[in-house]
Amino acid sequence: MGRPCIDFRSRGRIGGWFGVGILVLIVSGLGVADAEVPTSSRPDDAQVYFITPADGDVVSSPFVVRFGLKGMGVAPAGIEKAGTGHHHLVVDADLPPAGLPIPTNDHYRHFGKGQTEVTLDLPPGAHTLQLLLGDHFHIPHGRPVVSERISITVKK
Repeated sequence: MGRPCIDFRSRGRIGGWFGVGILVLIVSGLGVADAEVPTSSRPDDAQVYFITPADGDVVSSPFVVRFGLKGMGVAPAGIEKAGTGHHHLVVDADLPPAGLPIPTNDHYRHFGKGQTEVTLDLPPGAHTLQLLLGDHFHIPHGRPVVSERISITVKK
């Protein structure tokens, strides 16, 4: 007997935070080791990157972060459309575990309305930023679309 597979497509579209909540409850109940969480595919040439700031920049807070995306489109969370996703900004943290919804806190910022920029207010000092594209359920694609991690310094 194989591992259980969670396939929302056969039961209709479940979107938004409600769908993410159901997915988390199901995965929690099965145990991550026992569940095959559905992931979205992505084009081979998909790239997410920073337009600004650049690696090594010294900035004054608040500052604008602009997200770039090649080979895919942007769609809000909850909208299932092939070849799309929405941005998540990882601030001063490692990438979250693969195959699970991206956490929501000060280290993992969601842009589920399809935003492509944000004004950040970070304290003075060294910081790291990284972009991660999520699908309609806030889950990284089967092969994650992730930027290089950049380092910036916020001056006093």
